[in-house]
Amino acid sequence: MIDMVKQISKYFLIGVLAFIPIVIVIQVVLLTKGIIEGLFFRVYGYVDSYLFTFMVFATVIAALSYIGYSIVQSQRSLIISAVDLLMEKIPFLNTVYRVSKKVINMFSGSDADGRKEVVYIEYPKEGLWVPAYVTNRSGEWYVLFVPTSPNPTSGFTVLVHETRVVKSALNIEEVTSFIVSVGADFPKPGEVDKLTR
Repeated sequence: MIDMVKQISKYFLIGVLAFIPIVIVIQVVLLTKGIIEGLFFRVYGYVDSYLFTFMVFATVIAALSYIGYSIVQSQRSLIISAVDLLMEKIPFLNTVYRVSKKVINMFSGSDADGRKEVVYIEYPKEGLWVPAYVTNRSGEWYVLFVPTSPNPTSGFTVLVHETRVVKSALNIEEVTSFIVSVGADFPKPGEVDKLTR
């Protein structure tokens, strides 16, 4: 009887763990739906017209799509350039805007190979290897962001000499997946061979 209860508990736990990704996706969909619904009814509350509200949303979607298209085609947007010029003139906000833009560009932009650079470093001590995002370089020094699991938006910013860095073939998406999954999703396990010098 005890063995049967243990077996059922084991299967139940496996079932719960298998269902967690589905629950996370449902939560993301519900959160997105709630944000869009809230915005929709906030605009509707001001104008009291469904037609006008739909027109506002259609205009916003068209404008954002046009901005995205112009950035992909010519690497810049007239609208974003105008906002950049405006933000440069506003004290304090220009710092917040510039830094947030650099962070967003780090994760969405690409280098000459079509991806942002990812490296491995020994951190917090020798013999322990962690992946890191290259955020900047200064001569022979790398400025790295070392994300922590399972939340890759928290972590440490460190300066590392180029001799202490091992380049990775992983891209930002693969490293982020590796960190969020606490190592369960390691798309290129052959990379471990690079770390044994």
